[in-house]
Amino acid sequence: MEKNAKIYVAGHRGLVGSALCRKLAHSGYTNVIYRTSRELDLRRQADVEAFFAEEKPEYVFLAAAKVGGIHANRTYPADFIYSNLAMQTNVIHAAYTHGVKKLMFLGSSCIYPKFAPQPMREEHLLTGKLEPTNEPYAIAKIAGMKMCQYYNKQYGTDFLAVMPTNLYGPNDNFDLETSHVLPALIRKFHEAKEQGTPMVELWGTGKPRREFLHVDDLADACVYVMERYTHEETGAFVNVGTGKDISIHELALLIRDIVGYKGEIVLNPDKPDGTPQKLLDVSRLSALGWNASISLRDGIAATYEWYKEQTI
Repeated sequence: MEKNAKIYVAGHRGLVGSALCRKLAHSGYTNVIYRTSRELDLRRQADVEAFFAEEKPEYVFLAAAKVGGIHANRTYPADFIYSNLAMQTNVIHAAYTHGVKKLMFLGSSCIYPKFAPQPMREEHLLTGKLEPTNEPYAIAKIAGMKMCQYYNKQYGTDFLAVMPTNLYGPNDNFDLETSHVLPALIRKFHEAKEQGTPMVELWGTGKPRREFLHVDDLADACVYVMERYTHEETGAFVNVGTGKDISIHELALLIRDIVGYKGEIVLNPDKPDGTPQKLLDVSRLSALGWNASISLRDGIAATYEWYKEQTI
C-alpha cells in the first residue's frame, strides 16, 4: 500500500476499526477515510455503491460488523445474520465493481466447528457443526470469507480474509448484556471493588478455554499482511491469534488480580459454557513472518486503565 493511497476503514468506531485507524496513522498512511453508521448505512446497497463511486477507495479494511457475546447472540439471532450478511455483501461487491486494489475481510474464530480439533487449523473449516449459540454470526462470517474467495476466483480480485481469535482492548464493549467475557469481567470486578461487593458471579463452569488477542496486535497483523501478501500467498484466509489459551476461571483470577478486587468468584454452572475450547493454530501466519507481541497480563492491564478513564 502506498502511504498516500486512499484507504477506507469500514467500522472505524468499533474495537477493530479504531485499532486499524491507530495503526495506519502510526505507520504513516495519510489518506484514511471512514463514515459513521449515520452517514453511511452499510446495509443499504445503493448507499454503499454511491459511496464507492464518489470516494473511489484503493484499499479497504472491512471491520464493520454486529458483534456480541453469548447472551446477545441468543437474543438477537436474526439481527446478527441479517446485519452482517448485508454489510459485508454490499462492501465486497462494491469493492469489486469500483476496482479496489485490495480488500481485507475481518472474520472470527467462531467460524470453526464446535468440536473442531485443537488447535484449529484453516483446513478445519466446514468439517462439523457450529456452536449453536453463535451460529447466525458464524454463518455470516463464513459467507463473507467465501465471497472473497470466489470473487478472487471469478473476477481476479485480491481480497484477503483473516480470522482473529477473541479480541479485547480500547473501545471494547463493556455492556454486561451484550459484551464478551473479558470486558464483562473487567467491568464486574471493577464495580464490585468500587461498591464493596463480596462476590462476583462467573457464568458457566469456568472450564472452557479461550485464546485472547489484544486488538492492537490484530491491527498490526492486518496491516502487515496487506502490505506484503496477495491472496494467492495467504490462501483463502489466515488465522490471527497468539497460539495460547487460558480457562475462563483462570482468566477471572487474572483479571481479579489486575483490578485489585479481594472478593470471591462464584461459578454459576446453570449458565451456558459455549464451545469447550477455541484455540487457533497460527502456524500459517507465523510462516508469513508475524507473531503477537502483547502479553495477556499487559494487554488486560492497559485495557483496564483505558476503561477506568472512560468511567471517570
